[in-house]
Amino acid sequence: MDGAKGQGIDPVTLAVVRGALEQIGDEMDLHLIRAALSPIISETNDCAHGLYDPVTGETIAQGGLGLPMFLANMQFTVQAMIPMVAAAGGFRPGDVWITNDPYLSGTHLNDVVLISPHFVDGKLFCLFANTGHWMDMGGSVPGGWVPTAREIHQEGIIIPPMKLVDQGQRNEGVVSLITANVRLPEQLLGDLAAMINVFALGRRGLDALIARYGTQTLRACIDEMMARSEAEMRAYIADIPDGTYVLEDGFDNDGVVDAPLKVRLAISIAGSDLHFDFTGTDGPAVGPMNISAGTTKSLCFVALKHVFPDVPVNGGAFRPARFTIPEGSILAARYPVAVGGTTDVTQRVVDCVFGALAQAAPQAAPAAPFGTTGVATVSGRHPVTGRYFVAVYPYPGGYGGSYATDGLVNGTPPGSMAKFMSVEMSEHRYPVRFDYLKIRENSSGPGQHRGGCGTAYGIRTLSGAVVSILGDRVDTPPFGIEGGGPAAPNHVAFHTAGKDWIPPMRSKAEKVPFSNGDAFFLASPGGGGFGHPFNRDAQAVEDDLNDGLITQDTAETVYGAIIASRREVFGRLVFAIDAERTRANRTVLTSA
Repeated sequence: MDGAKGQGIDPVTLAVVRGALEQIGDEMDLHLIRAALSPIISETNDCAHGLYDPVTGETIAQGGLGLPMFLANMQFTVQAMIPMVAAAGGFRPGDVWITNDPYLSGTHLNDVVLISPHFVDGKLFCLFANTGHWMDMGGSVPGGWVPTAREIHQEGIIIPPMKLVDQGQRNEGVVSLITANVRLPEQLLGDLAAMINVFALGRRGLDALIARYGTQTLRACIDEMMARSEAEMRAYIADIPDGTYVLEDGFDNDGVVDAPLKVRLAISIAGSDLHFDFTGTDGPAVGPMNISAGTTKSLCFVALKHVFPDVPVNGGAFRPARFTIPEGSILAARYPVAVGGTTDVTQRVVDCVFGALAQAAPQAAPAAPFGTTGVATVSGRHPVTGRYFVAVYPYPGGYGGSYATDGLVNGTPPGSMAKFMSVEMSEHRYPVRFDYLKIRENSSGPGQHRGGCGTAYGIRTLSGAVVSILGDRVDTPPFGIEGGGPAAPNHVAFHTAGKDWIPPMRSKAEKVPFSNGDAFFLASPGGGGFGHPFNRDAQAVEDDLNDGLITQDTAETVYGAIIASRREVFGRLVFAIDAERTRANRTVLTSA
């Protein structure tokens, strides 16, 4: 079995092993996405898979199709559970352990983590882990996003770390206990079976790799992969000027108390070491705007991966960083605080890392992305089938502009990558109709490189239902950097009982009763801009205007553009901008 030859590692072998390990994660991602019953996994890809060191718990490799925030988070979950399992007798072949404890595994109750060991010749070689979002975990609001929750028990059932499968035998008592406490038990059973079965796929792939190279060579390659990732990350950090860079951002409210919450981050660089210090952050929140310390760390790593995308993600990439996260803050949740707002709190951690690093390395870090997942849930009894349904709609939005390029339009959350369910699938599954789904005009932060635009959509219910929304970024829009402007803020509106209205908490509303024909309308923020708008190329302004991303007024007043002509083509206006006159106009406006 042991095929290591000599002290050095052939670079071709190292590359093949790394690619093969990552492919195992990719294939596990893809098979779960195809096998899952719930659209939150099959359509939105709200899942992840990885391989972990059985002693240190460090990430060996990850799938590339799931959510980035789960992957570092699963490392912390595995590391926390290794001693727990050891105290309970250790891992055995065929075991599967389960938990959704948000103070241990991070995120919120809907994200369920499974861990399964892999043995080679009777010895524990690695641990597989996956995370899958289950559509409902009980609690006071269908879908799990409870804007007014004051404690975790209002959000659903907690599954402490326990053995779900004992040497190949599933504990049906545990499964029955879980399904008795959720609204969609059949869907949950399908997703659970898919999550357990996908481990067999990972084992087959890993066994084939071991048969080819042997455990000694494979272990040497894994150690080298981690060492190289650490060295690459340290090299990038060392390029940032030493110093401390501070940024403050925050939330509109916590869903219960209508007062802002502050997030303060100081990033300190000393050579190749990086310190994230969140001292000064508010909390805990009375409402659900809290996350665990492990999740906070995970999102810092996700942000670093966005800034330094070339570094392969494994445990080595995480080694240069250390953290100070104050106990009792919104970023270090402890029982029994509510955590359902994790989908928004995590996005703000990414924003803060980008904003702080942009002070030190503006050529590497972008402006703030849209910063709110803004999850809307629609639930009730289907008028045709009579079955209970829960539809979940996470926001897409705009990314921040950067030194190199404009921000992405209509992107998934940077820490999540959870996609928006297709209109066709949504209308097929649920009694809803989309009035529109479109790019939100004028939502991008202006700049030399503008932010990406957000998205606007309206959903009308075709039967009785309840609607809940948990978002943010209404009072505090995504910021620009290096002279770029902020993006448009979030916007939420309802039309019920013949009236249009905005919820008192602006982007948070709980179990609003809907009748046939009622509707809600959401408009996600864009991303912040990079650089002064007057430095934007006139041709780029013209393209944005003709693509419907900005209005004529924005082109003229924000970008200083001079319209040379406009004509109607197939029923729409097409503009031409005079580059020379625009340059002269900007000079006059700048000197005024």
